[in-house]
Amino acid sequence: MERVVCLAIGYACGLFQTSYIYGKMHGIDIRNYGSGNAGTTNALRTLGRKAGALTLLGDAFKCVIAVLIVHLIYGRSNPDMVLLLGLYAAAGTILGHNFPFYLGFKGGKGIAATAGLLLSFDWRLTLAALAVFLLVFFTTHYVSLGSILVYVVFVGGLFFMGQSGMLKVDEGYLPEMYLLSLALMAMALYRHRENVKRLLKGCERKTYLGSGHKEG
Repeated sequence: MERVVCLAIGYACGLFQTSYIYGKMHGIDIRNYGSGNAGTTNALRTLGRKAGALTLLGDAFKCVIAVLIVHLIYGRSNPDMVLLLGLYAAAGTILGHNFPFYLGFKGGKGIAATAGLLLSFDWRLTLAALAVFLLVFFTTHYVSLGSILVYVVFVGGLFFMGQSGMLKVDEGYLPEMYLLSLALMAMALYRHRENVKRLLKGCERKTYLGSGHKEG
């Protein structure tokens, strides 16, 4: 029952669509522009760096908030599984972000929300994923590739930390955490399936932060 509650808490938090709300405040539906995705990259490309930064922060911290709520509810009563329950809350947030019911289940791709997952899960994984993303982004300028590799770091790091006894969770919950992390990575790959196709063809769009570059 706790897992369902945590998923529901996360989904409710995930319904806060930062880029959609920001776009509406500026008279547009972000989903009708650019890639049609209600996420950070499309907000950056369509509405500028301020919109991109606010979307990143909003979408990341709604996941952090969901995990904090779960820790407040279950931290004392279920200390041995609260890390797992936090992961369920994060998964719910990503689901709410990707598939918001009030927007016809047309949301984002969940990467900024995943950043919130990392922030609330373990600082070492956060630093590792950030380092990989920044390295890939500033060498290739492919946001999609960096985003996918963030999940590789997360899943690989989770397996390593779990098997090394570095996680404060009952060992019996580790297989469930591994499966949940793999499910989240599978969903991220599915949401990025068109990006993957373009990456393989060498025609994926690049993103630049500076004003002196044209996006290709």
